[in-house]
Amino acid sequence: MQPLDLPKAPARRQDAATCCGASSAPLSSRHPDDALPPPWVVGEQQTPLGQVPRISTVLTRADWLGAIRSRISAFRMAYRVSAGLYAVGSPGANAEVFVSANYKLSFDELRRHLAGLDAWVLVLDTRGINVWCAAGKGTFGTEELVRRVQATGLAGLVSHRRLILPQLAAPGVKAREVKARTGFIAQFGPVRAADIPAYLAAGCRKTPAMATVHFPWRDRLVLTPMEILPAMKLFPLYGLAVLLVFGLQPQGILFAAAWSGGWPFLLLGAATIGAGAFLAPMLLPLLPFRSFAVKGWLAGLATAVATGTLLGERLTPHPALSVVVYLLYPLLASYITLQFTGSTTFTHMSGVKKELRYALPVYLGGAALSALLLGTFKLAEWGIWSS
Repeated sequence: MQPLDLPKAPARRQDAATCCGASSAPLSSRHPDDALPPPWVVGEQQTPLGQVPRISTVLTRADWLGAIRSRISAFRMAYRVSAGLYAVGSPGANAEVFVSANYKLSFDELRRHLAGLDAWVLVLDTRGINVWCAAGKGTFGTEELVRRVQATGLAGLVSHRRLILPQLAAPGVKAREVKARTGFIAQFGPVRAADIPAYLAAGCRKTPAMATVHFPWRDRLVLTPMEILPAMKLFPLYGLAVLLVFGLQPQGILFAAAWSGGWPFLLLGAATIGAGAFLAPMLLPLLPFRSFAVKGWLAGLATAVATGTLLGERLTPHPALSVVVYLLYPLLASYITLQFTGSTTFTHMSGVKKELRYALPVYLGGAALSALLLGTFKLAEWGIWSS
């Protein structure tokens, strides 16, 4: 079953056998994965314009497993639902209309907090991107909202003219233009779907708490795998480079030299990934300065100092390597932490661009200087040049 997205109800399949009605007329763009109704579609809502899929407000084990999978892999890029109109409970003409993205996690978060309500859910095609990011990228925007309202024939289903949007969608939606083109008032609701019941009970009024964006440690924690795993995919290449640098001797590549000199740097590299992708995000509010690059650098520097103290001369047998440890690795942690800006509500696109303008030259300069210092170390190790 597909959600309502076209004013005309498509013909139903005569062999529809399940309560979801196999293909009860979607009235929307069809996703290739939707040959069968998804398990969270639990029935149909009859409307003057056709049948609208009725969705469950209870998340199943499959929903939770999908959420975990989307947090730890690129599966999230395909974790989406079909855009269009859905029903929760038995909505009528007076039921509220909630607008969401077609990223499955955004959709799930909304529907599970609509339990006990009769409502419509209008899902926009945000290309599988969550509300906040889609608003920044323009896919959760005025054009898509207007198009979806008109395509579903929403004005023929509800007697009021109010759309309740998540507050984080505000950067992408021009409410005045939506009203001018559709007649619907785009009203921005609470930041979190969990506050919707209280928001409705208060007559669609937000308290300051409902309008405040929080980013607690639990939210940061669930996002860290998206930074750790990509970095760890590059770790084997890093490890190979380290072993080659230390194993390269005048007589060839020596395994004993590679391991004795390389393992402390393998440990430091792993610790640096942890500093940039986990430690800095978890300590984000506690680390000084606004810049993510600086926060990551501080976390990386603390990690380098701790590792250097632990390993001593096994990590820094030569002054040139000491400089590399305290120059290059904090910068690597800084770069990794900078990737986390896309996961937070602390910054915005212009802020990210500003950080990149001054951070990238520093990263490149630090990498170049570190390469020179490594060359100095190797020449000294081979007895060709002494510092």
